[in-house]
Amino acid sequence: MYGWHLEEQLNGWRTAGIDEAGRGALAGPIAAGAVILEKGRAYPYRDSKKLTPKERRRLFRHIKANAIAWAVGFASHQEVDKIGVLRATHLAASRAIGALAVPPEALVTDNLRLKFGGPVLAVTRADSQSYQVAAASIAAKVSRDELMCEAAHKYERYGFELHKGYGTPEHLLSLQQFGPCEIHRHSFHRVGWR
Repeated sequence: MYGWHLEEQLNGWRTAGIDEAGRGALAGPIAAGAVILEKGRAYPYRDSKKLTPKERRRLFRHIKANAIAWAVGFASHQEVDKIGVLRATHLAASRAIGALAVPPEALVTDNLRLKFGGPVLAVTRADSQSYQVAAASIAAKVSRDELMCEAAHKYERYGFELHKGYGTPEHLLSLQQFGPCEIHRHSFHRVGWR
């Protein structure tokens, strides 16, 4: 049930919702969204995984028009290889938080235990409970998908516009045939599988 019950646990602090996209992908960056909405209102935002690409794009436009503040931060495939996927996810989230036009005082995250100067409520499946975390998931997913579609023009053999870098059978087959390209995460064992 979507609503404000998670944020209400944070005693009136100005709260941002945080979520990521691309953590399990074999190529491309990790994206993290950060969104602050006007409290008390109902919103149409839902977990990005439960939406079609068209619905996500439409809702992202709605977020841009209606949020108090929103931002997306990225950690590159090189950073994932260098510092690991978890630390890279935290780095992307900290970049998103730092880019918000209005600084938050507290965070609600989809199970990301972030270092932050205020309270952090890290809840499993928060993107299915909080409007703000759902909005952050949409912002992260749409922004990352756009980057992967752009990458598809440069790396045509891999079909990034279809699978966005995730380990689908088609993607694994292209890795077997062509080997990894520049934006693959070389530290992931399935990338090196041939």
